[in-house]
Amino acid sequence: MNVTTPSWVKQAVFYQIFPDRFAKTSQPRHSLPSTMQVPLESWDAPPQFHSYKGGDLWGVAENLDYLVELGITAIYFTPIFQSASNHRYHTHDYYKVDPLLGGEAAFDALLEAAHAKGLKVVLDGVFNHASRGFFYFNDILENGPNSPWLDWFQIEKWPLAPYDGEKPANYKGWWNMRPLPVFNHDHPPAREYIMQVGEYWIQKGVDGWRLDVPGEVKTEGFWAEFRDRVKAINPEAYIVGEVWDDATEWLQGDQFDGVMNYPFTGPTLAFVAGDRVELPLVEGPGYYPYPAIEAVDYGQKMTQLLQQYPWDIQLTQLNLLSSHDIARVLSVVGEDRASYELALLLLVTFPGAPSIYYGDEVGMVGGLDPDCRRGFLPESQWDQDWLALHKDLIALRRRYLALAVGQYQSLAAEGLAYAFARSLSPEAAAELDIPEHGSLKSCIVAVNAAETAVELVIPADSLATVSPALDGSAGALLYGQGEVELFEDGALKLSLPARTGLVW
Repeated sequence: MNVTTPSWVKQAVFYQIFPDRFAKTSQPRHSLPSTMQVPLESWDAPPQFHSYKGGDLWGVAENLDYLVELGITAIYFTPIFQSASNHRYHTHDYYKVDPLLGGEAAFDALLEAAHAKGLKVVLDGVFNHASRGFFYFNDILENGPNSPWLDWFQIEKWPLAPYDGEKPANYKGWWNMRPLPVFNHDHPPAREYIMQVGEYWIQKGVDGWRLDVPGEVKTEGFWAEFRDRVKAINPEAYIVGEVWDDATEWLQGDQFDGVMNYPFTGPTLAFVAGDRVELPLVEGPGYYPYPAIEAVDYGQKMTQLLQQYPWDIQLTQLNLLSSHDIARVLSVVGEDRASYELALLLLVTFPGAPSIYYGDEVGMVGGLDPDCRRGFLPESQWDQDWLALHKDLIALRRRYLALAVGQYQSLAAEGLAYAFARSLSPEAAAELDIPEHGSLKSCIVAVNAAETAVELVIPADSLATVSPALDGSAGALLYGQGEVELFEDGALKLSLPARTGLVW
């Protein structure tokens, strides 16, 4: 099967925004729509499950320059559609931007401003389930068996009990949650409704969809049709699914361009942080940054992961260390800065698009939901060294194309030291329609997660298979600490201080 994925994603750096928590507009409150002039939870108070802090899309638009300076090229928003929850996964209306976020006026202005600055915008599509407030389901609650929308959902018997937990709900809810009635995707009108929603926002200029729990949709051909219809409008639209483990079923080129790559996240943190990982924060979510692993195991896991899907799919995977569904990475690694720095280095040098969760770049911490969804720190509380680190590593990835789209080759692994190459030959660059220039250089990335300095030798025969050829004598240290020595037989010795990494 011919696999084609969006070219822009292969060199993208994403920034994930939880809209209620990123930024409030600086516009005077009295000038805002009345729907935004409501009581709100204090911005710096610990976040709660059922309260709003009032972040909005005007606020995002006012901070686009910050994202550009960080090196971001694309924004992934968690849901923005009208809802009765701060996370907005309980969709009321798929055609309306939530009024607390500023409505359609704020979104239209944001989209125009983002595109003017070269930023792509990807929205979150919650198409497995809707909410009790979704009009068609609400009609069922009001009119019972007389509702014309019965076949849109999975009604089991009567009466329905959407709020009374002492009674059976009598309809299918996602994970048996009453607020989230599941669509009947086999019903042609319901299926067509979702397809048209997908088309509508792409026609509006949105650059792609992140699909919430797509594996829950069992209707044959559903996501293949969704892809066909979205791509018919914009062949470069990005379709990325929330699949936490083996995604082979969806990544054959006929459904998704990529998935949220948690199989990268877990082993990476297990390797660089080891026993520093805070187990209470990770034993629930299914991405497994434990138990601790050593370099050989890590290298094998990454190699296996990269062999799992077609290469064009690998380049459009969405790689991450934190998200709205898991504890923030700095908290997961016990606030050990070296662990995070090594993980970030591996993130920005791994095939696929790196994604930064809002606030991680300024030192935000947070436990499991809802604590991982805190209000963005005021600038006076930013860790400026941390921000500079993120800028430097993102700039490195964007400058050296091999780090974005080059082939990945494991070179050496010993104890807690690991090295790999990213290389982009002129032939591979031509296949990706990338003009040949100086940034096609091959790069060696090495990390030492041990508490002591190490020397890691890369055999000459390993280096000989990298193209363009690696030459220690002609190399340069692009990032980090350490020394590189070229032996007479062509081997390289990397001398790495404890808990550091480098790019050569």
